[in-house]
Amino acid sequence: MTGFTPEEFAARVARAQHRMEAKGLSALLLTTEPELRYFTGYLTRFWESPTRPWFLIVPATGKPVAVIPSIGAALMAQTWIDDIRTWSAPDLEDDGVTLLADTLTELTPDGAEIGCPDGHETHVRMPLADLRRLQSGIGARHISGDHGILRALRMVKSDAEVARIRTACQIAARAFARVPEIASAGVAIDQVFRQFQMLCLEEGADWVPYLAGGAEQGGYTDVISPAKPTPLVAGDVLMLDTGLVRDGYFCDYDRNWSVGPASAAVRDAHARLIEASDAAFDQARPGATASQLFHAMNTILTDGGVGTDAGRLGHGLGMSLTEWPSLIPGDHTELQAGMVLTLEPGVAVNGKILVHEENILITEGAPEFLSPRIGPEIPEL
Repeated sequence: MTGFTPEEFAARVARAQHRMEAKGLSALLLTTEPELRYFTGYLTRFWESPTRPWFLIVPATGKPVAVIPSIGAALMAQTWIDDIRTWSAPDLEDDGVTLLADTLTELTPDGAEIGCPDGHETHVRMPLADLRRLQSGIGARHISGDHGILRALRMVKSDAEVARIRTACQIAARAFARVPEIASAGVAIDQVFRQFQMLCLEEGADWVPYLAGGAEQGGYTDVISPAKPTPLVAGDVLMLDTGLVRDGYFCDYDRNWSVGPASAAVRDAHARLIEASDAAFDQARPGATASQLFHAMNTILTDGGVGTDAGRLGHGLGMSLTEWPSLIPGDHTELQAGMVLTLEPGVAVNGKILVHEENILITEGAPEFLSPRIGPEIPEL
């Protein structure tokens, strides 16, 4: 359970209902973990199982209604939600579809438009056949997109949400500071990855669902491959990129180290990454756009260098490891106070790449580093 007050959730619902009224929606139908948790505080690792579907309905007025498998009723009852309707799941004949259809019919008028998030970074977490059965079971009501309501709401964090992200970043910072305890020449890379996750847990993470990185001579060739049992050697650049969770909220940033003295090319590339990150940070104020932050970094990265073709140079952050917006040329989302972003420049070095990532908070004035900013010098192991 995330420790938000009922007033926090009530305010989120009120903001959603205001936007729903403007778009002519009679209800929101939510099916994924962050969407349900955003309005309820329902936090559990049970979502790792794909077997059971879970539903939450946000009506035009009043509190949300949970339509969930009976195994989750006790935990949901600990939230501020008091209308909890359950079925025994999995049911191979009717896995909550009739119960959900009956609830939607009760809560919405004939001809209602029911919004379901349908943009980038969304999915409908129920079998396609059940979705079709649901549509046929609600009469003249229509399931449509949510007009970006959930994206807009989740993009701007409350002070309470920011506090959780800040805590996650501080936990990661303490773990990163201890990397010299576990990483040196001769230690296998996969062992470093396992022990780093242990450090994150020791420092206060609830779990570490994401850890990526790499280590090769003078850089690395990608940043998403599983770690290999290859010993670190002098001249390697080690990068660890962690998305640990505390109280249901992620951090997402990385750090690089040189095993032994770094080459001049690696030192210069690392300094260029910090320069690019700082340039975007300086522009990260309300009214600027995601695209502008991209170009602030890309201009520096491509001035005598080559980018990494990573697709974007940062993104939103919160209950999910990656959220809206994306720092790409085509994303013109305006920054608002309360948004939490990653800045993630990357640069090519002699056929390898280096990537640097920070987490920042947009405020009414100057932005704030949530991850502790580092200088241009690459640390040495």
